[in-house]
Amino acid sequence: MRMKDLLGLQVLDIDAMDIGKVTDVDFNESNGQINKIAISLKKNILSHDEILVHYDNIKSIGDYLLLKINIDNK
Repeated sequence: MRMKDLLGLQVLDIDAMDIGKVTDVDFNESNGQINKIAISLKKNILSHDEILVHYDNIKSIGDYLLLKINIDNK
């Protein structure tokens, strides 16, 4: 998967709740390994928060990015 394919990818937490979308990817330039992924959390139309999730907290990447953790989106 290419980095540009990750941007905008829908993110689900461990409970399969839709929490937001990938907005940025931090990676190691020497080996191409992903370090962290920035996620824009769904709040409401007028506001949103952004969080960084370490790569170790990602379960899988496919049609969705599935996390191994629960994100409190309130």
